[in-house]
Amino acid sequence: MTDKKTFSKRFGHFPSNEKEITVREGAPGGLRDFVVLAFYDLGKQPSDLLPIICKVLKVRPESNWTEFPNIDNEIKSHLEFCEWYYIYDIIEFILQKLNTKERINFSEEMNEYFIINGIGWKIQDVQIETRGDEVFETAIKNVAEVLETAKLDVAKTEIREAIIDLSRRPTPDITGAIQHSLACLECVSREVTGDIKLTLGKIIEKHPNIIPKPLDSAIEKIWGFASNHGRHLQEGQAPEYLEAELVVELTAAIATYLGKKLGGQDKGQSKRSIDLF
Repeated sequence: MTDKKTFSKRFGHFPSNEKEITVREGAPGGLRDFVVLAFYDLGKQPSDLLPIICKVLKVRPESNWTEFPNIDNEIKSHLEFCEWYYIYDIIEFILQKLNTKERINFSEEMNEYFIINGIGWKIQDVQIETRGDEVFETAIKNVAEVLETAKLDVAKTEIREAIIDLSRRPTPDITGAIQHSLACLECVSREVTGDIKLTLGKIIEKHPNIIPKPLDSAIEKIWGFASNHGRHLQEGQAPEYLEAELVVELTAAIATYLGKKLGGQDKGQSKRSIDLF
């Protein structure tokens, strides 16, 4: 494995516009091949990778001859024909087996591949998580930082659980993601208003000016959508992934705004009190 960076990395060149995400429930052949290439680039051998693949796929290794082509061919055969979600399981298992330096290099290579090829996943803390567009990723990053600063640990946990639900394989937990994102907003809203026992719906009724007009209608509409599609489901009205992603993104943005207020970033405001009227 070499520590020398490529030309583009040395001089900070990278596509200015991320490719539109077109792959989420899938693992194209190029990705399956790249996992192997990235692993070998760490200075590893096929015999290092085969046990990982066999462990994930619950199969017995067959090749015990030469690294190339025998073991390498068995690896590629397994990866070519396995279900798409096992590819991401294998990536996670590889990460667990690497040392810190190897893990960083492997994660960087895989994340770049995901971005360049429009794959809606990313490696975050040794796990594969859902990846949205740039706006979504910025909203999630900002809300995590703001809630951390404002010491709103419960709210931070809820938005984290929303991301985990969106990341579930092979089927994301759409309603769970919506519910957790609303719980995050509810936690922050309780701190803002001081009404720590009210539900978000009641908080909206009692404190309509929790955010400036006419933006205040955003919370009410998100709450209404979540009630119809994330809590009280009716046959044929199950939300789609993109709708859940939108709810998570919007609640994250609103929670960021309120969290900044609670964090004392606005002069003239007390840390735990906002003039709502």
